[in-house]
Amino acid sequence: MPKAEFLCGVFGATGQTSNSAEFVIPNLPPGTYGIVMMDVPTQKSAYMVSFVLQQQGTDWKIGGFFLRPAQVAGHDSNWFLERARAFKAKGQNHNAWLYYIQGLDLAVAVPFMYTQFTDKVYDEEQSVKPSDFPVDGNTADLVAANGKTYKLTTLFPLAVGQDLDLVVKYQAADVSNTGQTFQENMAVMKALVTKFPELREAFNGVVARAVEPSGRDYGSLMAMKDIK
Repeated sequence: MPKAEFLCGVFGATGQTSNSAEFVIPNLPPGTYGIVMMDVPTQKSAYMVSFVLQQQGTDWKIGGFFLRPAQVAGHDSNWFLERARAFKAKGQNHNAWLYYIQGLDLAVAVPFMYTQFTDKVYDEEQSVKPSDFPVDGNTADLVAANGKTYKLTTLFPLAVGQDLDLVVKYQAADVSNTGQTFQENMAVMKALVTKFPELREAFNGVVARAVEPSGRDYGSLMAMKDIK
C-alpha cells in the first residue's frame, strides 16, 4: 500500500494525546506488524533501538531495524529545542530552523513516528521556516564572491564528535577535478556565512558538498573560525 498508518495509545476528540503515537510507513505490504522500541544506555552515550516486526505464521520476523542516537554532540532533543527557541527570540530564524530540525530528529525513535509533542514542535518549526534556504525539495540561490551563483539543494546539522557542523549541498556539473571543486566548496562556505552571519554562533564548522547529477559528490570541511 502507498502509505500505512498505525495509531497507538489513546486518541482524543482532537487527535493525539500525551499517551498516543502515530506511525506512518510508506510502501508497506499488507500484513500484521508490530514495533518494538528500546532505550539503550552506554558508557559514552545513549541510543534508541527499534525493530519493525512482521508476523509470518506463528513467528515474528524482523522487517526493519533502526539504531539512532539519543544525543548528538553531547546534547539531547530538549537542549536543541531550547536553543532553537532562544535563537527565534533573538530573530535568528535560520539558526532556529536548523536547531528545530535536529531537536525533532532526536525526539523520536524512528523517522516515521509522530506524537503530540512532535506535532507541537513541528508547528513551532514552521513558524521560522526560511524562504531563502533549500526546503521542501526546492533549491536556493547563493551568490559567491567569485560572481557565480550556486544552487543549494539542502542544509542540515551534522554532529562530528562533540562538534556540531552545518552541511550544505549544492549542484555541480562535474566533481572529477578535485582541486577546482575544493575551491568551489570554499567559495560556497564563505558565501554562506557572509549571507547568514548568524550561523557562526550556532555551528563549529561547515561541510560543503558539490553533487553531480549522477549523485557523485566531493566534500570539504572548514572550521567556522577559519572561514573568512
